[in-house]
Amino acid sequence: MDLILIIIAALFMILGIIGSFLPVLPGPLTSWIGLLTLYFADTILMSKSFLIITLIAAILIWVLDYIIPAIGTKRFGGTKYGMIGTTVGLIIGLLSPIPGGIIIGPFVGALIGELLNKNDAKVATKAAFGSFIGFITSTFIKFVTAIIYMGFYIGFLLD
Repeated sequence: MDLILIIIAALFMILGIIGSFLPVLPGPLTSWIGLLTLYFADTILMSKSFLIITLIAAILIWVLDYIIPAIGTKRFGGTKYGMIGTTVGLIIGLLSPIPGGIIIGPFVGALIGELLNKNDAKVATKAAFGSFIGFITSTFIKFVTAIIYMGFYIGFLLD
């Protein structure tokens, strides 16, 4: 039974790393499910407090994933309209069937939001670029977290 749980946990770990780049899967939360699965294996010693702390971290990163692109927009001179456009663009990008919609969506959303706010094209483009930087930052944070969770997984197996 433990071998089956370890294999299932490994699959969740791999899905978590992939989910760091794909918007369909919440990467760190998926990796955390792998840790939770590993917790139920009799041969693995893992504390409940460790699971709670890693869950809180995964949830925090999941929430930040939706906030960081908007922060990037504001940091690069965007207004509230740009931040709203970034969020709307992210959601539309998630739902759109076009390749790269998750990358294009926040950029175009911020650009449209800033243009609707009567900003010139230069300011709007700068804010949209900030949105893109925010998206890349968010993806990097999710990836690092998923890799750390994979490290925990390997560490528990080697113990």
